[in-house]
Amino acid sequence: MNIPLQFPLPHVESTPKRVRVLFGGEYIVDTTDALLVWLKPNYPFYFFKAKDVPEKYLVDAFQSQKHHLYDIVVGDRRADAAATIYSDEELDGLIQIEFSVMDAWFEEDEQIYVHPKDPYKRVDVLQSSRHVRIEVNGVEVANTTRPRLLFETSLPTRYYIPKPDCKLDLLVPSELTTQCPYKGVANYYHVHLPSGDTVQDIVWWYRTPQLECAEIKGCVAFYDEKVDVYVDGVLQPRPESPWAASRRSSHI
Repeated sequence: MNIPLQFPLPHVESTPKRVRVLFGGEYIVDTTDALLVWLKPNYPFYFFKAKDVPEKYLVDAFQSQKHHLYDIVVGDRRADAAATIYSDEELDGLIQIEFSVMDAWFEEDEQIYVHPKDPYKRVDVLQSSRHVRIEVNGVEVANTTRPRLLFETSLPTRYYIPKPDCKLDLLVPSELTTQCPYKGVANYYHVHLPSGDTVQDIVWWYRTPQLECAEIKGCVAFYDEKVDVYVDGVLQPRPESPWAASRRSSHI
């Protein structure tokens, strides 16, 4: 369950960080005057003042009552409708650039992924001696007394389990990868059960996690929304989260 922010949306804050946006081999933005803007409670986006996005990179695409969309063009590279200039009261004149279609984003000299980190969110990894067992359709796939517990503001606790404490013969590498601004790039496993059933992409791990989450290196986590988790012998309720809705579509 998401915890709503205590300010109305949209909410705008300044940031002291130097922010750069790379596309087509050029930094189309390089500013120390970027803004963090919450359009929804989950996390902020970077917005820029018009002075920080050179007009030479913007090609008119579409205009509505509240937005003016531009393609971003650098040489022979084009990102369609990747820049939005707002004309509503709170965000008038500010420019939002689509994060995922740029080649790279940097805060100072550190590359960032997916979206800016929320300054009101914490991610903590704690060593634990709690007894954690994971079952998938009644089959035990992990059993450990040395988990790492990852606590992330407004999200379910995740139990990261050392790989030697998992039944690795049941884990089949998946081609899926995802990115997290706090943890890094995740790889996934399917679980192939003795019955012949396969449950897709319910296990993930970070080969090289971000420094703040370095303790989860070499460990895997399961979607608690889709498996049975026992902690000290007690079956945990399956959490409600953005991933719970896909429970019924995870089997092949």
